[in-house]
Amino acid sequence: MFYELRQYKIQSGKMDEWVALMEEEIIPFQVANGMVIVGSFRGEKDDSVYVWLRRFDSEEERERLYRKVYGSDRWRSEIQPRVSQLMDTSSVNVQRIVATPRSVVR
Repeated sequence: MFYELRQYKIQSGKMDEWVALMEEEIIPFQVANGMVIVGSFRGEKDDSVYVWLRRFDSEEERERLYRKVYGSDRWRSEIQPRVSQLMDTSSVNVQRIVATPRSVVR
């Protein structure tokens, strides 16, 4: 098992709109398609910082879920165009991380 820590830079003044899109559409859509979303966070003081965490059982599962979600008509035609309007897509930072032996998320 591993986690995917994703950090985005949200366009100035768009954080509330971004969080609404994530919580009302993106996260429910991804969960309905099998993704496990562990957490979703915004910067406490920096209103451009958004971070979320997903869990995968294996690389094979991650690849399958990526194809299912990001290859879907709904993602490509409805969701992705709105993502591009709210986020600086050139600043996406994705880290694959694994829990340490005593981590509570193991």
